[in-house]
Amino acid sequence: MVHAIPRARRAATVLLTVGLMAVGLVSVFAGTAAAATTLGAAAAQSGRYFGAAVAAGKLGDSTYSTILRREFNSITPENEMKWDATEPNRNSFNYTNGDRIAGQASSQGARLRGHALLWHQQQPGWAQSLSGSTLRSAMINHVTQVATHYRGQVYAWDVVNEAFADGSGGGRRDSNLQRTGNDWIEAAFRAARSADPNAKLCYNDYNTDGVNAKSTGIYNMVADFKNRGVPIDCVGFQSHLSNSVPGDYQANLARFANLGVDVQITELDISGSNQAAVYGNVTRACLAVSRCTGITVWGIRDSDSWRTGENPLLFDNSGNKKAAYTAVLDALNSAGPEDPEDPEDPGTGGSGNVRSTGAGRCLDVPNASTSNGTQLQVYDCHTNANQLWTYTSSKQLTVYGNKCLGASGRGTTNGTAVVIWDCDGDSNQQWNLNSNGTVTNVQSGLCLDIPATANATRVRLWACSGSANQQWSGPTG
Repeated sequence: MVHAIPRARRAATVLLTVGLMAVGLVSVFAGTAAAATTLGAAAAQSGRYFGAAVAAGKLGDSTYSTILRREFNSITPENEMKWDATEPNRNSFNYTNGDRIAGQASSQGARLRGHALLWHQQQPGWAQSLSGSTLRSAMINHVTQVATHYRGQVYAWDVVNEAFADGSGGGRRDSNLQRTGNDWIEAAFRAARSADPNAKLCYNDYNTDGVNAKSTGIYNMVADFKNRGVPIDCVGFQSHLSNSVPGDYQANLARFANLGVDVQITELDISGSNQAAVYGNVTRACLAVSRCTGITVWGIRDSDSWRTGENPLLFDNSGNKKAAYTAVLDALNSAGPEDPEDPEDPGTGGSGNVRSTGAGRCLDVPNASTSNGTQLQVYDCHTNANQLWTYTSSKQLTVYGNKCLGASGRGTTNGTAVVIWDCDGDSNQQWNLNSNGTVTNVQSGLCLDIPATANATRVRLWACSGSANQQWSGPTG
């Protein structure tokens, strides 16, 4: 897509880090709640985010920043984390504006999507002059340095952006990056994983909203990566639309999700007289795919859009909500809490057990210390069969077989809900197991997104390695 600067468009087997800090018990959506009144809050009801792409230079605009803080629980930098902005001279890095946006996300408790580590456009002049192994070395160094700088701050990175060609072939774009070797995308993802093991790694592209040659080319790449263990967690669909959405939009999202990756709508903007209806349709399509984890609109007000004169966003030039805003909010609220408790599960009462919502199976991690603050790592299952878990008498969390978090005993579907305690209401936490059996927060930045602090409220666990989102709930009493 084309933003204020040229064109701008924008993804592993990762781990869930479980961390420390004793507080109370929690869990989301007990009973029927009133409809949420903002986009971020409405999306959070089903464990998703609703975000906006922002420009650092506009954060001082009070209308802009007020809407940003009120409405969105995810932020993507428009241009501030691209190659030309972060490494204007070789091995000389400038993170000033990127850090400003990261700080904005942190200050309002929003997720930060990093965009974009590698792209054939908006490269600094020095990189454009390189080729072959020299460019490959510079490219890997850039990914490593930038991902390392933002390690622990970024929820998901658009590691590679727009690497596939338009047209009927479904092949790679002929770029200076592609000419370093056909494995350049794989190399970039591996470098990003090494630099930040806990960020979701995404591939991002445009004109891929329906099933077509381009989206199928990307689909085949993702399937190959998953089969060979190349770290990829998510695929971004930019969704720059005009007056309609492809009839196979939802089916296309679902086929990627079935590969074992999350799908995200990353740059949504819609023009045309049918705008409100199309926004509603896109939102409902995401909600219908359990691994569609969030939506980002590319800008806040129509005047902020790269699509000059098309008025494709949810707020008009003055910051007023448009009919499209109402259509999105209504769609998000219609979803309600995702994956409710199994009515046949009696729950855990005040017993202190950590158990699945389905068959009552529990979490379990072998040889874990019972010392307060012991850190545990739980790896996601992807497409493996469900695991057996138990909460041991020694207050350990232990697993039988592979260390793997997936289905909870209600079948082998990846991402079936399980249950765990949550000890505070902050989002995206690391967790440790305490010797008294509580699982508590230690540090912000990873894995858990907790929308409320009431006892027995449902909690969503975000699988950092690209597995389906998990649902967790804590005992009452």
